[in-house]
Amino acid sequence: MTFDDLVRRAKALVKDGRRAVLGITGAPAAGKTTLAEELVKAIDSEWAAHVPMDGFHLADVELSRLGRRDAKGAPDTFDALGYAALLKRLHDDEDDVIYAPGFERVIEQPVAGAIPVFRSARLIVSEGNYLLVGDGPWPKVAPLLTEVWYADLDQEERITRLIDRHRRFGKDEADAVEWATGTDERNAQIILATRERADLIVPAALLRDLGTPPA
Repeated sequence: MTFDDLVRRAKALVKDGRRAVLGITGAPAAGKTTLAEELVKAIDSEWAAHVPMDGFHLADVELSRLGRRDAKGAPDTFDALGYAALLKRLHDDEDDVIYAPGFERVIEQPVAGAIPVFRSARLIVSEGNYLLVGDGPWPKVAPLLTEVWYADLDQEERITRLIDRHRRFGKDEADAVEWATGTDERNAQIILATRERADLIVPAALLRDLGTPPA
């Protein structure tokens, strides 16, 4: 499998001009964002659009109200139904422009209306951790995805990348290691359990070749 193979497969999801939504899932720091961005870049930034699930993180103020601030990133700390509603709207393809939320890692907060998706976008690439989770509100997501690919980076490299990412965005070494091997790892095990439901497993060698920075 090569990156060019992935590009051809992604483009083929769009049939008769009808909009398709490709989901990319995998554990934290497996390379989902990098893969999504590289696909959109290789295909055409007008014909394809990147709409990450991370914009549906609940804001810290709401996580504090719920008593879930220390579990940020867990399945119940996202607005899964809001994400599903956006995917349905993208599928319905009735609007000239649809605004999706983004996520700003420097402040670790969602940002409303940050990503415009124009009518010309026929392929939407949306990456996130819990696309194939089978409980809670998450089962509403998978039927809205044309295919779901699983980014299967090996555990040791993924943890190293994850610690590096936490440090890059402000955590000290001890906090970065604690978060990566604690909260993040518990979430990773939930995601790993969904691996066999994916339409395609993207191998570690291909993800490593994409290089920079992990997501």
